[in-house]
Amino acid sequence: MSAAPDVSVVVAVYNTMPYLTECLNSLVQQSIGRERLEIVAVDDGSTDDSGRELDRFAALYPDTVKVIHQPNSGGPAAPSNRALEVATGRYVYFIGSDDYLGEEALERMVRCADTYESDVVVGKMVGTNGRYVHQALYKKSDPDVSLYDSALPFTLANTKLFRRELVEKYKLRFPEHLPVGSDQPFTIEACVRARKISVVADYTCYFAVKRGDASNITYRADHLARLRAAAEIMDFTAGLVEAGPGRDALLRRHFTWELAKLVQDDFPGLDRALQQQICAGIARLADVYFTDGIRDAMDVKRRVRIALAQAGAIDELAEAISSEKEYGAPPFVLEGERAYARYAGFRDPRIGLADRVYELVGESVPGRLAEGTRLLASAWEQQGETLTYTVSVRVPVLGDVDGTVLRLVKGAMPKSADKPGARRLKPDHVLPAPVGEMTVEPAGDGAAAVLHARVPLEYVTAKRGVRVYLYVAGSTYEIPVRGKDLPMPLARQWGREGDPYRASALVNDKGRVVIDTARMHPPKRERILRALAAPARKLKSLAVRLRSVGVRKLKSAGFKKSTGSKRK
Repeated sequence: MSAAPDVSVVVAVYNTMPYLTECLNSLVQQSIGRERLEIVAVDDGSTDDSGRELDRFAALYPDTVKVIHQPNSGGPAAPSNRALEVATGRYVYFIGSDDYLGEEALERMVRCADTYESDVVVGKMVGTNGRYVHQALYKKSDPDVSLYDSALPFTLANTKLFRRELVEKYKLRFPEHLPVGSDQPFTIEACVRARKISVVADYTCYFAVKRGDASNITYRADHLARLRAAAEIMDFTAGLVEAGPGRDALLRRHFTWELAKLVQDDFPGLDRALQQQICAGIARLADVYFTDGIRDAMDVKRRVRIALAQAGAIDELAEAISSEKEYGAPPFVLEGERAYARYAGFRDPRIGLADRVYELVGESVPGRLAEGTRLLASAWEQQGETLTYTVSVRVPVLGDVDGTVLRLVKGAMPKSADKPGARRLKPDHVLPAPVGEMTVEPAGDGAAAVLHARVPLEYVTAKRGVRVYLYVAGSTYEIPVRGKDLPMPLARQWGREGDPYRASALVNDKGRVVIDTARMHPPKRERILRALAAPARKLKSLAVRLRSVGVRKLKSAGFKKSTGSKRK
């Protein structure tokens, strides 16, 4: 190869067969062309067929693939550093040897870097086989993103395009003693030093694979190794970025991810001495870096766990974790415009945590309300020509709950409410006055409230959802009542003589309770309109199903939805 390649791809390899073959194939087939590409693969003492597979590719593509074999070093840092010593490309790109690239990935990222004079380019990543990849950064392509005002701190893997001139100018290398997270110091410093960072989000550049046996190094490190690595990375970051909002924006990721992962569901079952070590390590970091800005930007669950660990409240921390695992999110304590999650330690004078630690912020409320809202009983009450729907619903709130009501609402919930199971209404949303009688009382266990509602039914043909409305911390939330696997009252006939109606309590395909009322003997005109509407609904449903089947078949054949081209 006479001229320097545009990009050197670094592949640190240790026992990744058969994934390695797909990785290498995705590299040699890049649309940028092998004449513009250099692949530097370092076999870190593999004991499977990885070394032989690398040699096979080097024999097939001698002008493109360079292979270095070395004794096992215990992690990807040393082989990555060894590859940087021999890389010659204008840019360097790192890929996990069990992952693979989209065909146009390198061409698009190099073009982006050349066009915008970027020192770092982040190509869109997705996870496969259950691998989680944070997606907030990839909402749109952006030629100039800030490390301190974007989702970039939540995407600190080294799987990016770096200008090699930047790497060599600042002697950027990977700390070889870190058992996990060794790519973060490299990536953080590169992004801090970069003149410009760009994002390519309109094309999936990188496919991150979770191996079938979950043997990726990310999934293997133990608690104390993770704690030591997080501490070193956070201290390293603090040495690069002065205290203030910028440092907070970076370190919030480490409290939210690395440290919060140490106090998850397995924490209550750990040895007491290990629990103490974990809490002491978190406390040391929290005492220095857990600012009000970081605290207030975190979701309440992680915020409470970090604060309990910082306070050394091991028993309360274990209780908060195990209780949520067994019973779901704790109830909210409503006090005027404020709401608090009643986790263990709330207003416990022995611990002394501020109320702000337990206070709710909007993004976590809908899902928590939906999770804790449960149907307890529903029935009909009939008196003469009047039929009343009676229902009791447990809602996860305490305190100022007098504004809690139930309504029967026509029309579907927006799709944005499907994942959390509820939604926050906009401030200008106008709700009709509630119909019927509402009473709220504390639940028998004192951990929630129970809403009792009696709603008289109207003489209408309609399907209406059963929904609870709560006022929490200055916002109104709409929560569909779920009834999946719960008994519903039998259909009931009621109404005026000669013009009876039928009422049914149904559970729709999303598990939500719907009250269906209709005339038993509708007029001829109404029957005709229904008959005309039914085929149209069936045709629309059939079209949706056929389109879904067609897309699945195309995907299974390897076709992309956007272009119709087949991925090689």
